Amino acid sequence: MSIRFRTVLMVLMSSALFFGFLHLFVPNGAEYNFERLHIFLFNLCSGGTIILYFTENREKPSKKVMLFCVLATSYAIFAFLEIYIPAMIISLVLAGIVETVRIRKFSIFPVNFFRSARVSEKFHQASLLCLSVGLIISCMVILNNEYLKIISLPKLKLDTFFLGFSFPLSLITMSVMFSFMRDDDITPIVQVLKNAGFWAVNLGVIIFFLFILFEKLGWQLVVTSVLFTAVVMIFHLFIRLGARKQQKNFLISGMGFLLVTAVTGIAYIILEFFPGYYNSDISGLVLKLHSFPSLYGWNLSGLAVICRYQDFPIRLHSNGLILFHWITVMILAPAGVYFQFFAVCAIICYTVFLYILFSSKGAKRNYRSS
Repeated sequence: MSIRFRTVLMVLMSSALFFGFLHLFVPNGAEYNFERLHIFLFNLCSGGTIILYFTENREKPSKKVMLFCVLATSYAIFAFLEIYIPAMIISLVLAGIVETVRIRKFSIFPVNFFRSARVSEKFHQASLLCLSVGLIISCMVILNNEYLKIISLPKLKLDTFFLGFSFPLSLITMSVMFSFMRDDDITPIVQVLKNAGFWAVNLGVIIFFLFILFEKLGWQLVVTSVLFTAVVMIFHLFIRLGARKQQKNFLISGMGFLLVTAVTGIAYIILEFFPGYYNSDISGLVLKLHSFPSLYGWNLSGLAVICRYQDFPIRLHSNGLILFHWITVMILAPAGVYFQFFAVCAIICYTVFLYILFSSKGAKRNYRSS
């Protein structure tokens, strides 16, 4: 990955966290939906671009990848400004770009899901498919809510669906993790567990999202418990089968963030069962302890490994940088929601973390065979 492209991604990722705190520093900041820029710039703009770049497997990003990045940023801005017609058109164009990349890499129909293909390839294709479907659904949600008004559900809104753009990032990180797992000398039961992990994660998230739409708290708790069990199982497989490489340290750290996300997600659902006993401040804090580790912990760990995929081993102190990452995400960022000083510290530390990760010298490798 070229230095220029890394710089673009670093700016997008840093801007994402900046907009997450901007409402604290501008007059009447709560009136502006900076959350959309906060989520879109990280998940869709930088995350989606990295997924396409990783799929095409080129030394430099293609024109198609750069077009996606520009259009995704435009989509984020139009969605923030609530200018929906251009946003709808752009979302469909973005979905078309993703599908051309996916079909060229895999196939029109995801037949690999039902074959004895590598689980890493299944997660990879699922990531692309989820990204394109998410873009199409976001267009349909805008069309329904702003113009047709056919379906009326409290949770059926763009601010709910933009969180779905985090799922393709989770899937591509899972793909990278499974690609580091040994395929030789594994028992049939381990192979079954790897495929079970794939289906549990994908179907679990889809079903969970449906239960969110229809506000079925009890079933949400059941599905999140199943997802938590699947994550623990995948974590165990990765610890056991993962190759001893520098990347493994970052991915293990990412799995730690994912476990935190799972626990806080379950806690948030439980709090919703007792609205009279817990105020919005407590549930809001739990939600932030869920969202920050998800976006800037788990997802970022996977994206970081992808961005420097050909450069490992990188000349840096992995454990020290990982500790710095945890302090930034788990302490400074949540505290920054309530105190401007910590918000500034979180943005600075997060940018420093990205700079070290993206600028550290690494080994030059040949690109993977497609």
